[in-house]
Amino acid sequence: MKLSARNVLKGKVKSVKPGVVNAEIVVELPGKMELVSIITKASAETLKLKEGMEVYAVIKASSVMIATD
Repeated sequence: MKLSARNVLKGKVKSVKPGVVNAEIVVELPGKMELVSIITKASAETLKLKEGMEVYAVIKASSVMIATD
C-alpha cells in the first residue's frame, strides 16, 4: 500500500459503534492511546471492521491546530 498521506498509524479496532448513517470506530494505538474516527456505515461494512482487527489510521490534513490553557 502506498499513500500520499504522511501520517499512517497502525493499531487494532477497539470498538465499532454503527449508527444509522455513520459508524464510530475506536482504534487502540501502541501505548494504549486511542484514536476515534467517524466513517460512513457503508465504509465500515465494506471494510468488514470488527473488534481486534488490525487496521491503519490514515491522517491527511492541511492543518493541525494546537491550543494551550
